Amino acid sequence: MELSRIFLSSLLTSNLTLFSDFGSPHAACLSLKSKLQLENTTIIDVSYVPGGSRVATLGTCDPIAHVSAPICRVQFFTNTSDTSVVHAEAWLPDQWYGRFLAQGNGGLGGCIFYDHLDYGSSMHFATVASNNGHDGYSGAPFLDHPEVINDFAYRAIHVEAVIGKQIVEAYYGRPHAKSYYLGCSTGGRQGTQAALKYPEDFDGILAGAPATDFNHLIHWSYMLGQHIGAPHPESSPAFIPPELWRAVAAEVMRQCDAIDGVRDGIVTEPDLCDFRPEALLCGRTSRSRCLTEPQVEALRKIYSPLYGDNSEVIYPRYDPGAESEAIPFGPFSGEIGDLFKSWVQNTVLNNTDFDFSQYGPEHLKLMDEINPGGIATFNGDMSTFRDRGGKFLSYHGRVDPASILIASGNSKRVYNLISRTLGMSSLASFYRLFLVPGMAHCTGGPGAGRFGQLNAPTNAVNASSHNILLALVDWVEGGVAPNTIIGTKDNGWTRRVHCRYPQRSVWKKEKWWWKGKFVCEE
Repeated sequence: MELSRIFLSSLLTSNLTLFSDFGSPHAACLSLKSKLQLENTTIIDVSYVPGGSRVATLGTCDPIAHVSAPICRVQFFTNTSDTSVVHAEAWLPDQWYGRFLAQGNGGLGGCIFYDHLDYGSSMHFATVASNNGHDGYSGAPFLDHPEVINDFAYRAIHVEAVIGKQIVEAYYGRPHAKSYYLGCSTGGRQGTQAALKYPEDFDGILAGAPATDFNHLIHWSYMLGQHIGAPHPESSPAFIPPELWRAVAAEVMRQCDAIDGVRDGIVTEPDLCDFRPEALLCGRTSRSRCLTEPQVEALRKIYSPLYGDNSEVIYPRYDPGAESEAIPFGPFSGEIGDLFKSWVQNTVLNNTDFDFSQYGPEHLKLMDEINPGGIATFNGDMSTFRDRGGKFLSYHGRVDPASILIASGNSKRVYNLISRTLGMSSLASFYRLFLVPGMAHCTGGPGAGRFGQLNAPTNAVNASSHNILLALVDWVEGGVAPNTIIGTKDNGWTRRVHCRYPQRSVWKKEKWWWKGKFVCEE
């Protein structure tokens, strides 16, 4: 039934792929070289690319990209101010279903995700992605360049939408029917920012693991490391080396794995896990790997929310169960993460020689005051996006071990912020959040983390019941809102139903004691 509905939708819009004025997609594509006259925009190149090709890319991030389906490829840049510019590409498939898709970025990049471009165009979306206003993975271009920060914080995605839609209309001879957005991590924050700041840009937004409340996220990620001695872990009695983190991970599983009703190596609902690290205290355990009191105290801080001077929550706690995916990366290495360091030095302090042993709560206050480019993205007023009929889907893995950790509890926090701001006890009419047990950052991990959210490898089953991008299309175009999403593990055959918040995933035993399945309950 799911497949038939998608197929019918494609048939209803397939007439949009006609090129009667030029006789072929190839000729229509090449005509764009002289046809496109766009404000503040320069066309770098236009080329027709057959399916199965490999092409050189813009920028320094990925030298070669794969092109699955035949496309018209338009490379361009748009001047966003006197001192800033966004480079971007539009991939326009021969077989187009009338849908426009803008794509987000990651980290502090700087990088066009070409595998995401290929995924969108192979799924028959006219797809556009940009470098977010600078080249590369580093935040170094932000130093003394506030307009470059503005591109990163909010403007580049808007440019993708405005310029990309004009290119689409020029190529296909008519405008798009519906407009979508896809991104994760920084891309999730960008999608959230688009709904808040430019609610007319997209009819449907898919925002994974959003790096929202960005200033507090940056601060929290450093404080996690500071709890174990960063930036000088070698002299700290609280430092926990990788081999002891493995003992911590095993103890978390021993205490909390079975809370959902089955032991499967996944803590389904970390917020129900009241982890007691003192069980690992030397003298209380016979294990050869045990923890000292300073190490146990560090864990108590890590697995608790971060509070401010007035007992307000600055950021939620670290998710129990995620530590196994983080070893030995991120803040728990005891080193200063490049993303945190680059952001603080280049955008907050404008000082690349800052001594991070001097970092403290006063720097969070400074970040909040400056809020470079409006980067925080922590505003619950999505009323305009809601009122115009926009649909917002979000997802977050519960074992997110990114180098800048994005606690899945923050996605709950954002949902609740919107609920309070709009006075809605349930946001289900326009905003749905799926918390994915066992999924790492955007994909991967021991859970069923493949449901069409990013690129071709995440699209295990091409149906809206298993593909969250297609589920968004069904919601926007057919009014069919997703109650569940079925994820697939990396092995390709193990599947699990993921529930929309505030529902929880619970193991239900069947007739025979060794059988059961996960179901969603309020």
